[in-house]
Amino acid sequence: MGFVLLALVLFWTAINIIPPRKAIADNPFIIREGQKPLVAAHRGGKDLNPENTFKAFDAAVHEYKVDILELDLCLTKDDKLVASHDLWINDLCDVEEVTGKSEKYYVSEHTLEELREFNFGAKFTDRNGNSLYADLVAPDTPNRREIISENKLAVATIDEIFEAYKETDLKFIVEIKDSGEKGMVAADILNHLVTETYKEYGMERRVVIGTFHTEIEKYLKDNYGHLMRGGSVGEVQKFVLTQMFGVNLFDTSSFVCLQIPTEAEAFGLTFDLKKTTYIRRAHRRNISVQYWTINDKEEMKRLIKLGADVIMTDNPELFQEALEELGYQ
Repeated sequence: MGFVLLALVLFWTAINIIPPRKAIADNPFIIREGQKPLVAAHRGGKDLNPENTFKAFDAAVHEYKVDILELDLCLTKDDKLVASHDLWINDLCDVEEVTGKSEKYYVSEHTLEELREFNFGAKFTDRNGNSLYADLVAPDTPNRREIISENKLAVATIDEIFEAYKETDLKFIVEIKDSGEKGMVAADILNHLVTETYKEYGMERRVVIGTFHTEIEKYLKDNYGHLMRGGSVGEVQKFVLTQMFGVNLFDTSSFVCLQIPTEAEAFGLTFDLKKTTYIRRAHRRNISVQYWTINDKEEMKRLIKLGADVIMTDNPELFQEALEELGYQ
């Protein structure tokens, strides 16, 4: 019995000492010890400006000095990738007022030009409850598109977003929202933009791609293994479990960014993911640890002290306040 226990102890020790395989040789989304975390404006910083619009993106980049834009991408009927958290746009713009219809208006069923008709600031309310852009332009205004565009409230394509910030150091966390064939087309488009159109701007080191769809994850791995990926739900669960039980050598995930909440529920239990164990073991594989979506200042401070690589937030202004209060310049 003693020999068996000794063998188990030696085995467990060995699998924790043997260096695990690196997910990537050098990860640009990992901070050095003592550095401040990278801040990602979730949907462009949707608490401060209309989400996924250039009004939000420009404010996040130029006013709040974020390091990363986080956004979701949906494919239009004419194969354009636009920034939208949902596959439909009713909750974001004045589509119902313009069309006179209340059914869901799906991105995939309409062209980019059709989507340009809508004011994507119409449903936004600021922190004081003010609807700043609801009355910007009436549905029957002749130069409606121009007014919307001038106010940076038109739907944005990923091509336009990359073009706007190509000469900066800005990074991007993007998620493919479509499943099936459309999701694969989205992956093809992203690969072309990252590795060809904007290759000279180092986009392969600036863009990480995620998806919740198993078939799209597999398509990315099989066809575009050179692209940096965020972990899928299944991969993240496997990673967390192997780290939790100290058998991290058995984790062979190929993602480079571990995007997790501060806690998660599984098997009827709640697991605290705010632990240095996960960060330390992720770093052994050169995996960046990224927490979402953090909108509480004290929670931000705890994660900063913990050594998180990236903090995603709807309010990058609040993150800057947290950094200043902790003495970061």
